[in-house]
Amino acid sequence: KDRLSQRAFATRRPGLAHQCRGRELDEKENALASALMAIYATGEHDFDAVAQQLKQKGIVAPRSGRTDWTEALLAEELEATNRELDAAYEADGYGA
Repeated sequence: KDRLSQRAFATRRPGLAHQCRGRELDEKENALASALMAIYATGEHDFDAVAQQLKQKGIVAPRSGRTDWTEALLAEELEATNRELDAAYEADGYGA
């Protein structure tokens, strides 16, 4: 868990842990998020190198369903997912 989520639970306000989400992440989004966190934890931050690692790990892109990750696909997937999450937040408010 990230520090903000931990602090939200520590203050007995668990609803704040995911206040920026209008919905829960789906299975593919969670898999991508976990893979990205693991990759970034190694110190890698170059999008092309990150994309290559996602490709090697066989991570399925949440929006397109592709596994042939490139820097462009990574950017497209992140932008599309952010648009969907923003729309859900607009429709449902915070704390999904």
